[in-house]
Amino acid sequence: MPECTHAAANNRVTPSAVGCEDCLATGDRWIHLRLCMTCGHVGCCDSSKNRHATKHFQVTGHPVMKAFEPGQDWGWCFIDEVELDGSVWAVNGPRAHG
Repeated sequence: MPECTHAAANNRVTPSAVGCEDCLATGDRWIHLRLCMTCGHVGCCDSSKNRHATKHFQVTGHPVMKAFEPGQDWGWCFIDEVELDGSVWAVNGPRAHG
């Protein structure tokens, strides 16, 4: 089973917005949200037309994100391409969008 060493470096993050930060700035829509576990950036998923969570990884290199959806506690490492248990990661404020 693939392993990830990047998740151990996760910070306690504060979500940057209640929705996709970039879509909110342009008035666009998203399908699902993802939370960067390095800096707290909230971006939209790859099923959304803008794919801002993946673009955030490509620009910053921040490797781990968490689902920012009610009832979802999974994470993803973009580098190792492996699903992670996001329930153990600390988040200041809401753990999911409202």
